Amino acid sequence: MVDTYDNLKQGEKGAWVSIIAYIILSAFKISMGYFTGSEALTADGINNTTDIIVSLAVLIGLRIARKPPDQDHPYGHMRAETIASLVASFIMFAAGIQVIIQAAQSLMSGERHAPDMLAAWIALLCAACMWGVYLYNSRLAQRINSQSLMAAAHDNRSDALVSIGAAVGIFGSRLGLPILDAVAAFAVGIVICKTAWDIFSESTHALTDGFDEQKLKTFQQTVGDTPGVKRIKDIRARVHGSSVLLDVVVEVSAELSVEQSHDISDEIERRMHTKHHIENVHVHVEPYTGSR
Repeated sequence: MVDTYDNLKQGEKGAWVSIIAYIILSAFKISMGYFTGSEALTADGINNTTDIIVSLAVLIGLRIARKPPDQDHPYGHMRAETIASLVASFIMFAAGIQVIIQAAQSLMSGERHAPDMLAAWIALLCAACMWGVYLYNSRLAQRINSQSLMAAAHDNRSDALVSIGAAVGIFGSRLGLPILDAVAAFAVGIVICKTAWDIFSESTHALTDGFDEQKLKTFQQTVGDTPGVKRIKDIRARVHGSSVLLDVVVEVSAELSVEQSHDISDEIERRMHTKHHIENVHVHVEPYTGSR
């Protein structure tokens, strides 16, 4: 459990990296968007301002998750991470819809002006910066198994792709199709909403105790291969923030002593921790009867 709390603390570094990057990039994009007359770059900057709130939500969730178990939360506060991801998805939805509405209004208006070419180069530069943030956060999230930080990393990646799309639209408008700038802004909104939906789906799946069936089969294989286990009667798992809670009922020979059965339980816990990094394993042992 100590390792889990240390990992959560490391995850805060990734949230801070995102916050600092978004503050700088949003101010830069919005100001230069107005200066160059690019709706796509301005929309991208507005998206980044909401991303600041998303990253703050992730940071708060990580800090709450680090709180130790108490009387009201005997399993700890790990699910604060998942709730932070859910909040982040709502904020991203709002931002995406706002960008789509503004882009639609622009598409329906008659007057169009091609933005300055500088806007495209700025968008590409910002895309490169955000891709670097994505790589840092995704690798950190995988290493510490943080759901909320991975959600933030997905947001970083979508922002990098959004900036590339904005650049493409700006380049196109400079080649004689000024409508492409507004089209790029509309596409920005679609990508934001799609990313928000993915994060929302994953978060609600975890909060309703949904679990990946393939992973559960892998866990079942590890438990079944443990010496002394005759049969797995039941196995269940659920996501608890950045950790997994596993409950398993196994049947062992009725001839074994209590101490021998306990040793089998300890071996199951050790294997799950070693192979799958699961610290919370509850094993219930029953006598094997041979009947199914």
